[in-house]
Amino acid sequence: MAYHHPHRLLLVFLAIVATATPSIAIFHFDFRFDTDGPFSGGRLSRRDMWRRAALESKARHAATSARLAKALGKPCDGTGSATAGDISAADVTVTPFTHQGHVLSVGIGTPPQASKVVLDMGSDLLWSQCSLVGPSVAQEEPVYDPSRSPTFSLLPCNSTACAEGAFTSKSCTDRRCQYENDYGVLTAGGVLATETFTFGSHHEVAVNLTFGCGKLTNGTIAGASGILGLSPGPLSLLKQLSIPKFSYCLTPFADRKTSPVMFGAMADLAKYKTTGKIQTVPLLKNPVEDLYYYVPMVGISLGTKKLDVSAESLELQADGTGGTAVDSATTLAYLVPPAFEALKQAVVEAVKLPAANKTVDDYPMCFVLPKGMTMDGVEVPQLVLHFDGGAEMMLSRDNYFQEPSPGMMCLAVVPSPFEGAPSVIGNVQQQNMHVLYDLEKRTFSYAPTQCDKL
Repeated sequence: MAYHHPHRLLLVFLAIVATATPSIAIFHFDFRFDTDGPFSGGRLSRRDMWRRAALESKARHAATSARLAKALGKPCDGTGSATAGDISAADVTVTPFTHQGHVLSVGIGTPPQASKVVLDMGSDLLWSQCSLVGPSVAQEEPVYDPSRSPTFSLLPCNSTACAEGAFTSKSCTDRRCQYENDYGVLTAGGVLATETFTFGSHHEVAVNLTFGCGKLTNGTIAGASGILGLSPGPLSLLKQLSIPKFSYCLTPFADRKTSPVMFGAMADLAKYKTTGKIQTVPLLKNPVEDLYYYVPMVGISLGTKKLDVSAESLELQADGTGGTAVDSATTLAYLVPPAFEALKQAVVEAVKLPAANKTVDDYPMCFVLPKGMTMDGVEVPQLVLHFDGGAEMMLSRDNYFQEPSPGMMCLAVVPSPFEGAPSVIGNVQQQNMHVLYDLEKRTFSYAPTQCDKL
């Protein structure tokens, strides 16, 4: 099994801490990997990348909004056990994944069969195409064959994972737990099972995980085998391995530079150089669904002007509606309609350019640039997101504007798609921001950072 790539290294360490009961050990997975951006190595121009990302952002948000609306009963448009062996400086190769995310190479089964999975913050299930359910889309690696692995085991319909899994839909056939998930730009389904997953190329690390033995039923993932979910859902790798915290620092994807992701002890903002102060806010839990990580945004400013947006309109409600979610795979930001309209009006007043009489693709608010000028020559005030407790996230021009078409500078913020949908802080807003999710302390920390320098 060859996963090695000389430019991408992931280190995994295991700390065994003795407890009062000698037979019990606590396993800590501490590792980092550096990923290429979704458009790294491609031939798209910066403008084409922005438009493509906005289109996929719309499809992704439509799918997650539909799942959220179903969970909330709203109309809408448009755990397994883990075991660990002797882990010492294991490494995992990460390679580019065109247009939709970042790919991690793993081994599935005993002996390990090579597989490439896409990292996804908006879903919890780890799944890979497998021969048991008949994969329908070509991939670069041979399709995982569970008949070649004695450690493969199907999960029954009455299993905890089947009952608690946050699927788009599920059913029980031949006592198998069948599921389907819609990711916006693709749909995948299969059966739940357990299997040994191997991380590393030189120092292999094996863990037992609940996963989906599945196939793509719609769309493509450009040669990858499946998806590795990192959402708050019950089947997430984070939950299954009790990983207490993780962080990432996204470089602008148009720069085609690597973005680091850290888990466990390596996820500590104070260990790394930042270009601004570290701020921390609570992580909120939606009482109805586990699609997103929520933060307590209470207001918005443009420059020194506080917008007329009430904290109540941004609040996460007891019925699961509203709130502000953080998503690393949604490109555009989403604001509840009152907040979006207030921002739109303030932007029109602050940006000294004529508003365009037409929009560009999925951008609802655009300005006409002077002939021969790019967005880089335009000065705009900072967009400030205010959080409960006084923390503020300061966003510069490139964190909330894009130039998806020559001569057009567009607001990378759109209104939420239905009443009750959350506002979303997308990956454009998080670029060059080191963010940390502490799942034990239930906090979200962030600091401006030159991400390609970490």
